Amino acid sequence: MSRSTTDTPTSYEREPEGAHPPLDHPGYKSTRLRHPRQPLIRLPQTVTEITGPQLGPARLLGPHDADLTRQHEGEPIGERIIVGGRVLDTEGKPLRDTLVEVWQANAAGRYRHRSDRWPAPLDPGFSGAGRCLTDDAGRFRFTTIKPGAYPWGNHHNAWRPAHIHFSLLGRAFAQRLVTQMYFPGDPLFAYDPIFNSVRDPAARERMICRFSIHDSRPDWAPAYGWDIVLRGPGATPFEAAL
Repeated sequence: MSRSTTDTPTSYEREPEGAHPPLDHPGYKSTRLRHPRQPLIRLPQTVTEITGPQLGPARLLGPHDADLTRQHEGEPIGERIIVGGRVLDTEGKPLRDTLVEVWQANAAGRYRHRSDRWPAPLDPGFSGAGRCLTDDAGRFRFTTIKPGAYPWGNHHNAWRPAHIHFSLLGRAFAQRLVTQMYFPGDPLFAYDPIFNSVRDPAARERMICRFSIHDSRPDWAPAYGWDIVLRGPGATPFEAAL
């Protein structure tokens, strides 16, 4: 997602090498198994990549897609939180109609996925996935449960800091970005090779949300703010895509 405008893009710029986490990071064990070992083949972009998908709230969004606490008959267990912010371009201008998707572990640190089998409880009231479209000011907002840390087998006693995965989809299939948002003050930051695969300390700080007393809802949920910047000196680090 190099840029998102009201005009149909005709080409996409690529980030300079080293701007984001590398495909092969020594501390992140599974990257050794899945990163490309041959030079990448650049495929020409066609009309399909440039013009699709056509996003629209009536077709895409359900009434509780942005509220992960109301997607089931019962309420989920854990600390209810609000996560909101803006999607901005290189110049700090808001990007509207950007599809923002999230997925996360539950309060016990377990994903609702068949591959996640560590002995933490599943929550029948929480699926851990949501989506919304940014408004005219580029704003997104989710109500969810604060995720827990979990072991992941990368190395001895490896634990992932609490985080929420974010995916952004612009006005074309080629405009997809994926990143992770972390919470302030997590003691696991120093031990996590995924967080530290972003080599610039200032860039790592841009992946950490901030507590907002002003956006917190009284007697309901504390709020965290996190802006997503697509390019430029203040860009949010994104996972490399093939």
